[in-house]
Amino acid sequence: LTWKSDHPVWVDQWSLSTEKLCALEALLEEQLAKGHIVPTTSPWNSPVFVIKKPGKDRWRLLHDLRKINEVLEDMDPLQPGMPSASMLPRDWKIVVIDIKDCFFSIPLYPQDAPRFAFSIPSPNQQAPQRQYHWRVLPQGMKNSPTICQRYVGCILSPIRQCHPDAILLHYVDDILICAETDKDLDLILTETVEALQQEGFEIQSDKIQSTCPWDYLGLQIWEKSIVPQQLSIKDNPKTLHDLHQLCGSINWVRPLLRIISDHLVLLFNLLQGCEDLDSPRTITLEAQESIRKVEKALSTRQAHRLHPTLPFSIIV
Repeated sequence: LTWKSDHPVWVDQWSLSTEKLCALEALLEEQLAKGHIVPTTSPWNSPVFVIKKPGKDRWRLLHDLRKINEVLEDMDPLQPGMPSASMLPRDWKIVVIDIKDCFFSIPLYPQDAPRFAFSIPSPNQQAPQRQYHWRVLPQGMKNSPTICQRYVGCILSPIRQCHPDAILLHYVDDILICAETDKDLDLILTETVEALQQEGFEIQSDKIQSTCPWDYLGLQIWEKSIVPQQLSIKDNPKTLHDLHQLCGSINWVRPLLRIISDHLVLLFNLLQGCEDLDSPRTITLEAQESIRKVEKALSTRQAHRLHPTLPFSIIV
């Protein structure tokens, strides 16, 4: 990592409720047992907090690294865009792999690690704070996705070279393998899993997708066609934050469903104005028409996987 400044950044830990503090303690014990964090006396510090996972009774540990990210040089993204599932030959066999806790399987450079420190308060300030720092890539560090992408890409590179006729799509911790025959697919899958496990990554065998349809990067892939996983959108945003989410969802599916930009201009223009995320937004009649066109495309259109026997052309 390259730093803009070596001057320590310290942000105090804020107070947590008793329930959240108990959940934090349990998560810390888990991370200590796995060797992901160690006690420290670092002059750097950023707050941590916990949230409940949606629809589950489990907690998730989050580290607010915004101030650390400000003094950290950006790494250029290694992939300028998402891989296109439309280039997968129709009827070829597919398997999808999800690497478990990918960031936590990649070690931080030892000299950088103390800068990703955090403190744990005690109830009623009855004891000194305990401080820890990460030994692995922390979630919330802006360069973690790029480092993960590069790390996993290096592992997959020899497999691509050994199987030039197969297709390996890779985006951060999501891997899709596509091959013409079951025999080739099984071989590449075995080699991929073994290569990842040798480098310390964990693959959950029960989460390997080997039957149709396959879910990958927000898409549902069938033998011949592709549709978005999320087939409905929130069509009545009240704030700028709601509008950002709506426009983001539309941008995600727009290339897949051939939704042209001209149909969205009047909706996207509503993003202009006050930049406060809680500022109110009112959907105009013209913007409602744009939303209806998107909803119609979601319900009637689908993309198709590549037909290997048809000629391929691109028009700019």
